Amino acid sequence: MNTVKTIRELRAAVALARAEGKQIGFVPTMGNLHAGHVALVEKAAQRADFVVASIFVNPLQFGPSEDLGSYPRTLVADQEKLLEAGCHLLFHPEVDEMYPDGMASQTRVSVQGVSEGLCGASRPGHFDGVATVVTKLFNLVQPDLAVFGQKDFQQLAVIRTLVRDLNMPIQIIGEPTIRAEDGLALSSRNGYLNAEQRAAAPILYRSLQQIATALGAGEQDFASLIEAARQQLLSAGLRPDYLEIRETNSLRPATATDRQLVILVAAFLGGTRLIDNLALDLDATA
Repeated sequence: MNTVKTIRELRAAVALARAEGKQIGFVPTMGNLHAGHVALVEKAAQRADFVVASIFVNPLQFGPSEDLGSYPRTLVADQEKLLEAGCHLLFHPEVDEMYPDGMASQTRVSVQGVSEGLCGASRPGHFDGVATVVTKLFNLVQPDLAVFGQKDFQQLAVIRTLVRDLNMPIQIIGEPTIRAEDGLALSSRNGYLNAEQRAAAPILYRSLQQIATALGAGEQDFASLIEAARQQLLSAGLRPDYLEIRETNSLRPATATDRQLVILVAAFLGGTRLIDNLALDLDATA
């Protein structure tokens, strides 16, 4: 696996692979890789001949009070994981390489609709930053396919909409969430949790499972289900940011007639913000 830091080197390496007739797979990350990221790279390696990953902690998607400065940087360990997972090329640029004229004057990409509410409401500007950097990376790599995790469900919806609306010839693959044995979704931010918080964190997924079980059994009082789960989270020491039931494809608030549902949650545990989701098909559970 080669590691490059400049756009020129990236384009040259991808052009060579393309000239050899290889299909290009791409996995963008912010580093500090765990088993969930590894699964994305492995999926790309199954579906493409030449796998490109990026590690770039994108300042454009962090708010002024968020953890940009403290976000973990673990390049050497990340390189080892990528190599084992089947990555051929790592793009690891500096901020000046991606935003040579600074970020204040950077052209920005905004995806309407699916970016609104949920994390979009809690983190203003976040999805504009995500959409902008992903657009730049897609233009640089020009992959045939790109793999994203379903844990960031709203982000995946934003990327799918972006690709569709801008007519990008890229297949977007959503990879199921990888979880610890106790159900907690793997996340780079889990490392911020102390032992007591880590022991409490699995309640996040259990609350989603309980809502999903009730919905599968025919319960349609969404508000009561949500409130019961909120109280459960509060009792466990979490501060819910949002907890909502939405229609899976459009991400609009769900109605009693919808059959494809996703339950989404974000909650603070100490100073750490955790997110998770659980999608269900009511027709499949009927």
